[in-house]
Amino acid sequence: MYRHFRPHRGAVALGAFLTLIGSATGLAQPLAAKSLVDRLGGDDSIAGILILLTALVVLGTAIESVGAYVLERTAESVVLAARRTLIGRLLRLRLGEVERTQPGDLMSRVTSDTTLLRAVTTQSVVSAASGGLTFVATIVMMGLMDPVLLGVTLGVIVLIGGAVSLVMPKIARATQRAQEAVGTISTALERAFGAFRTLKASGAEERESAAVEAAAQEAWRHGVRSAKWQSVAWSSVGLAVQVSFLAVLGIGGARVASGAISVSTLVAFLLFLFYLIDPVSRLVEAASQYQVGSAAIARIVQAERLETERTESGPLDGARRPAPTTAAPDGDADVEAFAVAASVAFDDVTFRYRDDLPYVHHGVSFDVPGPGMTAFVGPSGAGKTTVFGLIERFYEVTGGRVLVDGTDVREWPLAELRAAIGYVEQDAPVLAGTLRENLLFAAPRATEPEIRDVLVRARLDAVVERLPEGLETVVGHRGSKLSGGERQRVAIARALLRKPRLLLLDEATSQLDAVNELALRDVVAEVSREVTVLVVAHRLSTVTLADRIVVMDAGKVRAVGTHAELVAADPLYGELAATQFLATTAGPVVGETSVGSAASTGAETAASSPASVKSA
Repeated sequence: MYRHFRPHRGAVALGAFLTLIGSATGLAQPLAAKSLVDRLGGDDSIAGILILLTALVVLGTAIESVGAYVLERTAESVVLAARRTLIGRLLRLRLGEVERTQPGDLMSRVTSDTTLLRAVTTQSVVSAASGGLTFVATIVMMGLMDPVLLGVTLGVIVLIGGAVSLVMPKIARATQRAQEAVGTISTALERAFGAFRTLKASGAEERESAAVEAAAQEAWRHGVRSAKWQSVAWSSVGLAVQVSFLAVLGIGGARVASGAISVSTLVAFLLFLFYLIDPVSRLVEAASQYQVGSAAIARIVQAERLETERTESGPLDGARRPAPTTAAPDGDADVEAFAVAASVAFDDVTFRYRDDLPYVHHGVSFDVPGPGMTAFVGPSGAGKTTVFGLIERFYEVTGGRVLVDGTDVREWPLAELRAAIGYVEQDAPVLAGTLRENLLFAAPRATEPEIRDVLVRARLDAVVERLPEGLETVVGHRGSKLSGGERQRVAIARALLRKPRLLLLDEATSQLDAVNELALRDVVAEVSREVTVLVVAHRLSTVTLADRIVVMDAGKVRAVGTHAELVAADPLYGELAATQFLATTAGPVVGETSVGSAASTGAETAASSPASVKSA
């Protein structure tokens, strides 16, 4: 908690000081009232006392209002700083951490959990400090007036305060569970809106609504439980004061009758007793807010302990780099840093996603010089897509090395490594926003001529002309207003606009029709003359275009060569070429197509093979 409070301790101290001044003016009011009662029996004027009382009330209220504003403003600053820190950290999480954690729950840490910091880091601190000091000052004043009545008051307060302390941990537990339930609500809604068409097509609205409502009901149940215990704590304050008042009134009346104290002393003591409600309430409020805030802080700390990517360079920062031909101004990672095509090599790489899961790669080794196109083929689950994840350092290898330009990717500065790479994912995600925003996502400084050029190359120019607002058209959540093929072309255009030295295409044309697939195949072929292109493919048209083909099976590289070489030398590739690659190329006669004809008719088959098998 102090970590969030520390940068704002000056403002909190100011708010506390103003609150204490306001409290001090309140402490003077019972003394003024005592003086007023004493003067009522004589001929002295009471006008001055009344003016003084009025001034104390107005001044105390004004000062406390300013102090409250300072604290509320500081509280909002605490929440803002916590959100900035948490957002920056969550967006740097390792991919594996995000895959193990529900995104909706992470979002609730940034929204609802940080909101609870508002009270605990300012109000509870000031309430505890000012309430404690005011409580002590009031007790001292009451003790100076009559120690006997003070003993009666403290006896009642200690008795009821002990009972209140028992409910505080219950408030913390109930609040934490309520916040966890809020995270479940966010997770359920994120899941529903993430597959909204599937939800409606499956008629699952009622089932998903029931799941969200169940989480909301759970949050309500724990929220009510927290409110119940907080109400017990708050009502105990009033109970303590009321019981104390009755005890003081009875015993004090007896002491007035016996002549031990004056009537004015009893009146002033009773006023101090009622004034004691405020500091005691502040202490109870501080304790309650601390219990609520500690539950939120525990969840924020959990998120902060998730592993993030290292953005700085590795231990061998002086490792060899290609000589730059164009410098990136101001260190921008989106600007083309080198004109030389990158080389890629896997050196006996082993990898598994977690220690309790089986290995995905078992000693994978291959070399890809640049430029040119290299295709990765193999059955589902062979580890083809994982190759791209390791190059991008989404995951760290378990053993061996992944080399880019002869340097281990772990020794590259992460921003520099990814600035050299263009990546088109298997599902070609499109972000909510305009088409222009999506194109510029990886290259925000791209010029209009560059955008127009990439639209033509990605066969998006006709799509843009058809859209009502052109590049400013909003594409919807996850590109819902675009077709699957259009989303793939947007993803390809986005990668090309980045001007990468290494282009990774993971089934990048799987949803394109034959005409657009053929056109984009030519674009990729043109790009591969200057850039190193790695492609995971199941279409023969793409495979036969490659300069080399890496055949993977069960997490190993079983063969590397050209299409013709592999058809003749590798049985698995021959089977893939005769069945998987050509399964939809020639209608009923496909089953009669021989392996040999696959080698000789690859290019001619390209335009008529629109289907693909999704990669693992």
